[in-house]
Amino acid sequence: MAVTIIILTAIALGLGVLIYVVNRVVPTRVKGIEKTEAIASLLPGMNCGACGHPGCFAFAQALAEKPELMAEGRCAVAIQDEARCRALEKALGITLDAAGMRKKALVHCNGSSEVIHNYSGAGTCKGATQLLRGYKKCPYACLGLGDCVKVCPEGAISIKPGNGVAVVDPEKCTGCGLCVAECPQNLIGLVPAGTKVAFLCNYGPLRDIPGREKCDAGCIHCRKCFNACEYGAITWNKERAVPEFDIEKCTLCLKCIEVCPNHTLAEFAKAEVKAAAK
Repeated sequence: MAVTIIILTAIALGLGVLIYVVNRVVPTRVKGIEKTEAIASLLPGMNCGACGHPGCFAFAQALAEKPELMAEGRCAVAIQDEARCRALEKALGITLDAAGMRKKALVHCNGSSEVIHNYSGAGTCKGATQLLRGYKKCPYACLGLGDCVKVCPEGAISIKPGNGVAVVDPEKCTGCGLCVAECPQNLIGLVPAGTKVAFLCNYGPLRDIPGREKCDAGCIHCRKCFNACEYGAITWNKERAVPEFDIEKCTLCLKCIEVCPNHTLAEFAKAEVKAAAK
């Protein structure tokens, strides 16, 4: 009996010494966790995945190793708030051009394409595009089934009943880019937050499909907007035959919008309202 007590006591003492040594030698926190936690506290915590990581903490871990990822605009939501942006600069030790990085989503569709056949399949844009590129006259038209609406974390996208096109509220949009990746028609793009003129078409002349036509409100590549600009704010993309706008030079004189025969151009801030009125 005495021997048993001695053995148990020895084992207990040995375990106690082992626990003490482990507590002294093994770190209680993972190396670098404090920095990761500090960065994570400055991220929005939405875990939307738009940055390419499964969540904000995973992105914070990546930033701790590679701060320049933030300068690539991986987290559009974080740079919307000036104070948060400055705090991230300090935590990461880099300089961020927040104004230049801020983006807004824009649906490049006027929503006036004619429906050419009834569609009764899966109620998603991805499903509808599997059959003859959709059910509208323009093969690049917004189908209005709301795939983009479902992924928007800010509720910034809606489908207008008047024309069945997705429109983005620039006031709510944070430029996360989730809708861009979700649209099977590749109609949604991220444009600088300071954009003044919205181009509401995505159909280039080199993309024609036999038997399918663009809608009556699409760009006809007439270059009238380009010729009307007196400030050199519009350049002509020869490859796609579409106008491109320099927001620094644009004075929003509206001349390009006025001369567009198909009303394919609109004030960016009013693009959502314009689409709703169609």
